[in-house]
Amino acid sequence: MKEAVHISGAPSAGPDLQELLVRAARGDQHAFATVYDAVCGPVLGLVRSVLRDPAQSEEVAQEVLVEVWRTAPRFQPDRGSAMNWVLTLAHRRAVDRVRSAEAAAAREHKAALLDRRPDFDEVSEQVETRLEREQVRRCLRSLSELQRQSVTLAYYQGHTYREVSELLSVPLGTIKTRLRDGLIRLRDCLGVNA
Repeated sequence: MKEAVHISGAPSAGPDLQELLVRAARGDQHAFATVYDAVCGPVLGLVRSVLRDPAQSEEVAQEVLVEVWRTAPRFQPDRGSAMNWVLTLAHRRAVDRVRSAEAAAAREHKAALLDRRPDFDEVSEQVETRLEREQVRRCLRSLSELQRQSVTLAYYQGHTYREVSELLSVPLGTIKTRLRDGLIRLRDCLGVNA
């Protein structure tokens, strides 16, 4: 036969929750069973409102009720009601679970970002492009000044042969010859087959 439990309001004929909790603190398992029955619903409801996940809520509610059994000697009736003490434990445990889940998600996200490595093809392509650029620069330095200026203006800045001739104040025929000779030297320097 279960005892009637008084949670709040006017005293009833049976023991109240505070008295049951004090008895449970002394190791009275029957008193704790009555406390368990009285608080398990409110604890689960509170935890579920914080976590929103039914499975996790049940797990955390169970942890809270175990904590109530283990820490019942810490309950101080003069500092508040037994129900408030139990619900405070439940709320703290639920918030801790949320924070723990958020921290784990942040760690996983950070680890995923650190683990992301560029694809090998992407890296090799970047290296190859840099090496090619450096080789072109080296080969351009091997040209005469007029050849280098002509090639740079025509092929890197997009000017026509006539515009290159005007910009350098050199006859068009000379520009054409310098460009042809410069391109042949670049081809040979770069090892490109014609």
